[in-house]
Amino acid sequence: MAPKISASQPSSSQKTKQQSISSFFAPKPTQGPTAPASKPPSPPVASKTTREPQDAENLPAPVATLSHRKRVIEDDEDEEEEGPGAFAHATKRIRSATSNSFTTDSAEATHRQSLGQASEAGLNASRHPKITNRTSKYVFSSSPVPQDENEEDEDPVAAQRLKERLHEKFVKKLGRPDSFAELRRRNKTLAEDDGEAEGDEDDAEEGAPKPMKGKKAVAVKKAGSKLTPMEKQYLDIKRKHLDTIIVMEVGYKFKIWGEDARISAKELGIVCIPGKFRYDEHPSEAHYDRFASASFPVHRLQVHVKRLVQANHKVGVVRQVETAALKAVGDNKNAPFTRKLTNLYTKGTYVDDVEGLDAPAGASDTAAQSTGYLLCLTETNAKGWGTDEKVQVGLVAVQPATGDIIYDDFEDGFMRSDIETRLLHIAPAEFLIVGDLSRATEKLVQHLSASKTNVFGDKARVERVEKPKTMAALAYSHISNFYADKMKSNSSAEATKQGAILDQVHQLTEHVTICLSAMITYLGEYGLEHVFDLTKYFQPFSARSYMLLNGNTLSSLEIYQNQTDFTAKGSLFWTMNRTKTRFGQRLLRKWVGRPLIDKEKLEERIAAVEELKDGENTIPVDRLKFLLAKVRTDLEKVLIRIYYKKCTRPELLAALQTLQTIATEYAFVNKPEDAGFRSPLLSEAIANIPQIAQDVTDLLEQINMQAAKDDDKYSFFREEHEPEDVNDLKLSIASVEDDLNSHRPVAASKLGKKTVNYVTVAGIEYLIEVKTKSAEEKKIPASWQRISATKAVGRYHTPEVKKMLQERDQHKESLAAACDAAYTRLLQSISSKYQQLRDCIQSLATLDALLSLATLASQPGYVKPTFTSATELSITGARHPTVEPLLLDSYVPNDVHLSSTAPRALLVTGPNMGGKSSYVRSAALIAIMGQIGSYVPATAARLGMLDAVFTRMGAFDNMLKGESTFMVELSETADILKSATPRSLVILDELGRGTSTFDGVAIAEAVLDYVVREVGALTMFITHYQHLARVRERFVGGQVRNVHMRFEEREGGREVVFLYEVAEGTSLRSYGLNVARLAKVPERVIEVAEVKSGELEVSMAASRVGNVSRMMEALMQGDDEENLDRLVEGIEQL
Repeated sequence: MAPKISASQPSSSQKTKQQSISSFFAPKPTQGPTAPASKPPSPPVASKTTREPQDAENLPAPVATLSHRKRVIEDDEDEEEEGPGAFAHATKRIRSATSNSFTTDSAEATHRQSLGQASEAGLNASRHPKITNRTSKYVFSSSPVPQDENEEDEDPVAAQRLKERLHEKFVKKLGRPDSFAELRRRNKTLAEDDGEAEGDEDDAEEGAPKPMKGKKAVAVKKAGSKLTPMEKQYLDIKRKHLDTIIVMEVGYKFKIWGEDARISAKELGIVCIPGKFRYDEHPSEAHYDRFASASFPVHRLQVHVKRLVQANHKVGVVRQVETAALKAVGDNKNAPFTRKLTNLYTKGTYVDDVEGLDAPAGASDTAAQSTGYLLCLTETNAKGWGTDEKVQVGLVAVQPATGDIIYDDFEDGFMRSDIETRLLHIAPAEFLIVGDLSRATEKLVQHLSASKTNVFGDKARVERVEKPKTMAALAYSHISNFYADKMKSNSSAEATKQGAILDQVHQLTEHVTICLSAMITYLGEYGLEHVFDLTKYFQPFSARSYMLLNGNTLSSLEIYQNQTDFTAKGSLFWTMNRTKTRFGQRLLRKWVGRPLIDKEKLEERIAAVEELKDGENTIPVDRLKFLLAKVRTDLEKVLIRIYYKKCTRPELLAALQTLQTIATEYAFVNKPEDAGFRSPLLSEAIANIPQIAQDVTDLLEQINMQAAKDDDKYSFFREEHEPEDVNDLKLSIASVEDDLNSHRPVAASKLGKKTVNYVTVAGIEYLIEVKTKSAEEKKIPASWQRISATKAVGRYHTPEVKKMLQERDQHKESLAAACDAAYTRLLQSISSKYQQLRDCIQSLATLDALLSLATLASQPGYVKPTFTSATELSITGARHPTVEPLLLDSYVPNDVHLSSTAPRALLVTGPNMGGKSSYVRSAALIAIMGQIGSYVPATAARLGMLDAVFTRMGAFDNMLKGESTFMVELSETADILKSATPRSLVILDELGRGTSTFDGVAIAEAVLDYVVREVGALTMFITHYQHLARVRERFVGGQVRNVHMRFEEREGGREVVFLYEVAEGTSLRSYGLNVARLAKVPERVIEVAEVKSGELEVSMAASRVGNVSRMMEALMQGDDEENLDRLVEGIEQL
């Protein structure tokens, strides 16, 4: 059946192609229905084909195609009218459409048979399925809708057409509320169709518009992808910081767009609204008309920024730097708010951690090992080749949260052990790499920063900057200008001080100067470059006043974290940490990593610990404990935030009040002798505290306590200390408010009343209420602006009130800016006293760390060590300090006696799992604890001043460098042999096990001989090679001593009981099969292994007997002393 449309009438798609460019711009005149261009229709053939309007109510609803429904949505906007007029207009259009339908059907009747001419067989031969008006809307729009010939083919009546039209209007208005693209297309690109749609009624009803092509489609796309002014603002900032997640303040929320929104949603667990992720117009995202976005409330900013920073992202915060009141009177009142990037954060530069400022030391996360250092590293080209490769390395590490700065310049070998040692000690949160690094250094940095289970307990961020060839000269010039500018801007006294700083900085080496220049430039982007003014805290890493603990030692002895799950629990620092404050905890961490080698300083520190321990319940010690327990603020971090001008008002109040409380408590201390302690370390620390009392009191005198707690900037200063400009603006606001009150009689006279009162509704002030339908309402001047209303009253602003409110808002904005400026000046004045305040806080940290060591010393079984200038390690009843607290049973103590005279080395043998490693580790840890200044877990301890502890324990390969387990083992051993001195303690655990037995024994024996004979270091050598026991005979005076871990055999050697006691002699078996049983190796495997082990022992014994017999035969034949010595040695082995 042919579609019901005039043969000569063009389709909508054809019409679209025939339109010219001018049709998009020239308005079309409204015209009536046009006659078809084809020949006139023929008269009807049969009477039944002519439709009668009066019979229409009995006919089925018309079959409307999908194209018909689509066209209704795009109809002219006159149809949006409501009321009787609109209904009449619609009826008129329906009548016109109905008449056209009659014409169309008449034309079609000439091409088909009438009902009377068709035979019954023809009617019943092939029928299309019956389609009702309920299912007709689902028919594919390009196909004509088949109808049943037996039904009367009638057009719908006006009422049915009207219902369908109203339904389509309902769908358009309520069914698609988010169809922004549709609204844009209708309002912008299809506006010129209004005249045509109004005039061409037949096309509006019957024509099905195809998907738009050509210029209209382009116009629609451009309208859909048009950027808002705020999005343009965002993209301008984003283009300058492509590596940064931009968080933009929009009203009461912070919003994130595009790819940043996807990343943030994943890290923060917030919703990401779908849209474009890319910032360019990529075809793959052409179906989106907006950016993907995520948002969170303003007050959650620091919480979410901290999470993003911890996830290794760089975060930029964009804030509105313009207020509504000042914008209203400005030149850009119709433009969006001016926004600027106000803060940048990375892991190493995040100093706004407000949450961490109030938490006590014990509440800190034990898994987070990162110290917050930002480390800058540069390296010159490698010299040499292979194992002779040498590189010169410079580094500067700064802790922006506390102001500490460490620098170093050193030469490193091919293993990069010195770089590794410094990185493990400093544990940076972020790297800044200047120029290119050598391959080995690059791999080391990647390894230490890449995985979450590394020594930092978390990933470290890596930033890179270029290093031009003239970097050294540029860096020197840059640093000189940096400090010279500060000399010009400061007073004469400050300038002299800055000149001394400049001289100190000029003495730095070339590599350190390059790193310092790069750090100043990098931190300048974050507003933290002023940390380099504080050069009192410039410390060289390689100061030889500390014991050297290299990277292997830190890991093997578990100084900062355990080797199981890489958390602090079970480490030496965890055992010793009893601090009450965060800054005390940081100082103790430094002490643990840098044991003293100066005997006088060490005895001074341990004497202070002894005095605190012995005076546990005395008044001075109790006062100190009480005061430290009251410190809830991280004073060190707050102080540096004051220096950066980032400190909030509540933080400042809490810090100053804490310092005042402590200083007041020790106000009676005028000199160290008044402190009540004998120890000079304690007395001087306490004497430093009250020196800041007057300064802190003067600062607190200026502050209104309640306003500071509430973060109220307007009342922060007390009236007598309020700056003049703030006071003037407050008077201006009061003057305007007085004028507003004076305006009430004037407004009342216009309403014919004696007085009016102002009301405040929904935050809008100074509204005048007038009752509706009252006499006053008729007197309201036309100049009054109606703001809001209810059924009973209307609320108005007079022109005078509007003007005065605008003036008052301007004064308020100026007042806010003046208050912020006054607060910044206060922070500046506190910064000028930074050194005294920092010294006071440092004294508090020292007292807290000493009190922590005293608390540890009070533990049962801890003893004060005695120190000697000789190289000695003599411990009676030594216990492992970190294992003992975790054991349910008691730890078995052992003795260690090593000295430069005899014995210098212990050769430790014993069964597997017999306690060898625990024994040597306990000795090393006790030596380190003693030189920290702590009591040690032993019955008695006499310790010499060791300059280093070296360890080679465990089996690890290095796949990144292509090194096998044995290669790593020997490389580390080589470093120890090069670095060890006669005052070092060397621990070698099972050296030589990574290769064949003969090579392994030979290497182990040669290394042991070299360490004892050539280096002369104190050595503890663990081995399963019983053959090495003979080394003892080479040294006179008993310099090498054989010891073993005791055990008992049961059931013929099938069961071994470990006694964990050290005894003289050598263990001849390792009992590896017993460990296999403990490891649940299948019994069949163990049985086979026992048989093989027995066979090997028998064959080895037979071989030795054969060797002895051959030596005896040789001795019988010739009288050679050498043969006699070999024979005696062979018999001893048997």
